[in-house]
Amino acid sequence: MLMPALSLWLHALAALLFALLPLAALRTGGDALPRRALAAALGLTALAALATAGIGADEIVTHAAGALCTLGWLAFLLLLHRRAGEPRPPLALGTVYGVIGLVTLAALVMDGVAATPGQIADKAASVALLLHMLVAVGALVMVQALHAALAHNAGAGLRWSVAALGGLWLAELAVHTLAYLGVPTDGLLLVAHGAALICVAAAMGLGLQRRGDWRMRVSRTVAYQSLTLVAVGAYFVLLALATSALATLGGPHARLLQTAFVFGATAAILALVSNSALRGWVKVKLAKHLFRHRYDYRAEWMRFTETLGAPGAAPLDQRIVRALADLTASPAGLLLVAADAGLIPGAGWHWARTNLPQTADTRLFAHLEASGRIIEIDAVRLGIAEGGDAEATPAWMCETPGAWAVVPLLHRGSLVGAILLARPALARRLDWEDFDLLKAAGRQVASYLAEARAQEALAEAQRFDEFNRRFAFLLHDIKNLVSQLALTARNAERHADNPAFRADMIATLRDSSDRLNALLARLGQHHRGRSEPPQPTALLPLLHRVVAGRPGQLQLESGGDAIALAEPAALEQMILHLVQNAIEASPADQPVLLAVAGDGAWVRIDVIDRGCGMSPAFVRTRLFKPFTSSKPGGFGLGTFEAQQLAQGMGGRIEVESHEGEGTRFRVILRAAHAVEAAA
Repeated sequence: MLMPALSLWLHALAALLFALLPLAALRTGGDALPRRALAAALGLTALAALATAGIGADEIVTHAAGALCTLGWLAFLLLLHRRAGEPRPPLALGTVYGVIGLVTLAALVMDGVAATPGQIADKAASVALLLHMLVAVGALVMVQALHAALAHNAGAGLRWSVAALGGLWLAELAVHTLAYLGVPTDGLLLVAHGAALICVAAAMGLGLQRRGDWRMRVSRTVAYQSLTLVAVGAYFVLLALATSALATLGGPHARLLQTAFVFGATAAILALVSNSALRGWVKVKLAKHLFRHRYDYRAEWMRFTETLGAPGAAPLDQRIVRALADLTASPAGLLLVAADAGLIPGAGWHWARTNLPQTADTRLFAHLEASGRIIEIDAVRLGIAEGGDAEATPAWMCETPGAWAVVPLLHRGSLVGAILLARPALARRLDWEDFDLLKAAGRQVASYLAEARAQEALAEAQRFDEFNRRFAFLLHDIKNLVSQLALTARNAERHADNPAFRADMIATLRDSSDRLNALLARLGQHHRGRSEPPQPTALLPLLHRVVAGRPGQLQLESGGDAIALAEPAALEQMILHLVQNAIEASPADQPVLLAVAGDGAWVRIDVIDRGCGMSPAFVRTRLFKPFTSSKPGGFGLGTFEAQQLAQGMGGRIEVESHEGEGTRFRVILRAAHAVEAAA
């Protein structure tokens, strides 16, 4: 009871849907769609479905309604043919439609004969099924011809409606074929017929809803999955038919034959599915015949950029090779790096690194940079290569069995490398679409590669700049030490006999030696950052040490001990820079004043001289610029390095200067207790 009830409800629902569609067809504007003929055909289809649901599929009234439905759709197809091409359909085309109509009427007569009791009823039923199958095949041929005629001068909505009509005839052909093979029409077959009618009605409704301005684009993934499901369903249907035939014809060995057939068919299907070459061939054929382009450019480009932008997976060179190889389903690839006007093997992705050349290939480099051509290695092997590809291709590529294509990587007209791709599972010749895609991807990859090389060069230049900057600071410190030693030597000529002077001279030499050793240590640490982490540093002991190294030239004033968060070595170096500048700017009889004080969150160190002073413009624009000095022979690096050191410790330097009066440098650092309290 389940099947008859389900069949009734499905056909009733299909009748309702087809009854609503004429309203949508009559509201559809434009001359390309014969609205009245379509509405009439849809109404007759609703009538046939309603007769099947209410009366029964085997009644003569139902067959008559089905014949009217068929004639209505044939009239609609004939009008569409007239609108699609000639004002009058050709004689042969009209004859075909007339023959299909006559066969429809003959099938109706045979259905009437089969409905009457008698000896010829069974034979008449078989003849009627054959005639119905012939009508369905003829209608499918007309639908295909009409779809081809509408392919370039009609909207997608109309073509979709015609395709749905093809689905209707395909369902009719399947039902009558299975009925002719002996499948009962009052069970599952009638249920499938009702479900097919509902699907056709839904497709018709979608086609009428948007008419010619609707574009339906099915993704390749959905298309492949749908075709896979259809193939699986077809496989099970054929399996069921074959096992039924074996049950009928096998006799006592039917069960054994059925089991052997099922196992053999399953093994064959698994072997075919596991064949990568066959899968590739099927994918290429489907893409060729179902889609306008071989590649799904949106999906391919998203995968391409995702592979390039995944830094954690592999180095950039390997990601570049993989991204390009994935476009053509190549299993491996090799990057050829440009070096010394030649190409040498670089990073690879799944590429066997055997028999690779160790020298740069200049001929291939020159050819790729001049022509920008993609070289097909198979064409070179067969001797059909063009454009000088055969002469430029090295022998080791031709001798490598898996080598397939060489893609140049051009960036602003310069060759930055090339990628050698391995042959995919389905070997084929490259076409214009492959060339366009690989060239575009090659240019994108070349920009990534060139940017990476530029970043490496910039990082190297920055390392050299850091070394040069530190070396310039060290040279400036050495100059200060040389000046101090030269002053000591001049004073020794006049005061060598003075014991106090000799003691000061020994202290000065010891201090100079310690500073030179510190400079050498700093030079050996040029590649490291800070030599010491910031730590609480007492300022008074450090300043006393600085004053002791400059006897008679410095004077210390203290407002109390202060503790700053600083790097002791960097802080002492900064104070020595400022002190040396102040001494050189001051008269010989005017000592430089050092003062230290604290005001809560900050501590201050003042370096005050009574020298010539500086102008406000010089302080504002040039004082802290490197290689700018107001002293003859000065390097202009002392104040620059002092400012860098202060900023590195989280502090700053303030300057107050008046021409003819002197200058005060104030170093402001964070107080250690304030930082600890905040923490």
